[in-house]
Amino acid sequence: MEYLQVVTTLDDEGKARAMAREVVKARLVACAQVLGPITSVYWWQGALEEAGEYMVVMKTKREYYQRLEEFIKGRHPYTVPEILAFPVVEGNKDYLEWLEEETAEGEC
Repeated sequence: MEYLQVVTTLDDEGKARAMAREVVKARLVACAQVLGPITSVYWWQGALEEAGEYMVVMKTKREYYQRLEEFIKGRHPYTVPEILAFPVVEGNKDYLEWLEEETAEGEC
């Protein structure tokens, strides 16, 4: 089985916590962590921007990525939300088994 760590950012801690709860409740991810505040510096529509954000870090199965991306995009307030996935190369076997169990087909 292949696993991913997926991240997104939101401009408000409450929104980030809500996103974390929603993706876990939908069983698209086994765990979601909210980190922040962080500072993001980026180009947007020709201007250099700086914003406070909160990062949501999610653990899931590779096969769930498309559904997770669609789920996030459908609820995200940004026009172009950051959604990046990173492969899990190695991990605690017990944790990965737990991840597998907690993302079992449910409300997905």
